[in-house]
Amino acid sequence: MSKKFILNADDFGMSKAFNRAVLEGYNNGFLSSASLCANGKAFNAAVNEILPECPDLGLGVHLNIIEGKALTKADMLTDKKGKFNKGFVSLLLNSGNEKFLYQVEQEFRAQIEQVLKYAQVDHLDSHVHVHAIPNIFKIVCRLAKDYNISYVRTQYEEFYIIPSLKKHLSLKYPVNILKVILLNHFSAINKKVAAANGLKTNDYLLGVGYTGMMDSDAIAFGLDALEGECIAEALIHPCSYIRAKSDQHYNEFLITQDRALEDKIKRLEFEITNYKKMV
Repeated sequence: MSKKFILNADDFGMSKAFNRAVLEGYNNGFLSSASLCANGKAFNAAVNEILPECPDLGLGVHLNIIEGKALTKADMLTDKKGKFNKGFVSLLLNSGNEKFLYQVEQEFRAQIEQVLKYAQVDHLDSHVHVHAIPNIFKIVCRLAKDYNISYVRTQYEEFYIIPSLKKHLSLKYPVNILKVILLNHFSAINKKVAAANGLKTNDYLLGVGYTGMMDSDAIAFGLDALEGECIAEALIHPCSYIRAKSDQHYNEFLITQDRALEDKIKRLEFEITNYKKMV
């Protein structure tokens, strides 16, 4: 029986503090994978300073049409200065528009090519899960095939409960549950599309139901709820400096350093790996 676990740092390249968290999480913890934003403010630092120090790190492209400046001219996605100005709901509502989808494809293609100039890529995912939108997911699958990228993230999350009253009284929790329901629905559609395109994907994702509250318990209890052979990916947004963005991001960095959690993962018979090793 094969049980695989991937701890992935999203938002790599967004800032030097996020970059540092990837480096420290890889060298001093058990971070196995990261997703790089081609339009991130610290992209150059990520590819020139961090990646050379992390030879076995799995690397994805964190496709981003939510935050920062576009790499292409995309007036349906940006303001007049070229900065992205649409949220998830707006992108979903526009996802039947052919001009919109063309601009998304051109922007994603530019972002993938930007990362491929510097490193091999083993998976694709996205900022704020925008590629879960079915028509956008089809684009991502087409691009994965074009650039010979084997894995595309899906967002199916098994429902589970952490024994923490504080987390469940948070206003974030009911919103997160709605996200889980929507993304699980999209994942049921998208997994069929990935398979039809000969692409691979994870079976489960951890990090939606407890978005903004991720810690070691969220991963331990999430993995404990899974049975049988599977690939489970946990997404975190780690920052190694407390005041770089928020304490929550520092808490997510601490996940990468938690040796008790690492031991728990292994006792649950999960192999800590990445998509790079599974290609």
